[in-house]
Amino acid sequence: MYLYRFEVTTQTNTIYLVIAASSDEQAFRLVEVELEKHFLKVPDFIDISLHEKKLIRRGGGFVVYNEPRHPS
Repeated sequence: MYLYRFEVTTQTNTIYLVIAASSDEQAFRLVEVELEKHFLKVPDFIDISLHEKKLIRRGGGFVVYNEPRHPS
């Protein structure tokens, strides 16, 4: 089993998700499931990107840090 950290980019913001899954395919499916459960209307997303993948073990985790965006 693995722990995945995803970023979902929308027109207005970035949504961070942490998913536990046994495969990459299952993890990507679960991102969409969790978005559907969390939001009344699932936001239109531009991109779903996998940022980290770790084997689940005792004491493991992720830091979720919102870096300031620089104007383009």
